[in-house]
Amino acid sequence: MVPLLLVLLLAVILFGAGFAVKILWWVALAVLVVWLLGFVMRSAGTGGGRGRWYRW
Repeated sequence: MVPLLLVLLLAVILFGAGFAVKILWWVALAVLVVWLLGFVMRSAGTGGGRGRWYRW
């Protein structure tokens, strides 16, 4: 009975980790898109140079 419970616990942990990794890939993709849009949408700053689109 104990080995069966250990196998089931391992399956639940691996399924949860796989789901979390998939979510993290989508988050990373969204951050990449926002980062790339920052290069396209940044406005011209003072002195004729191109400024940053974010404040930090």
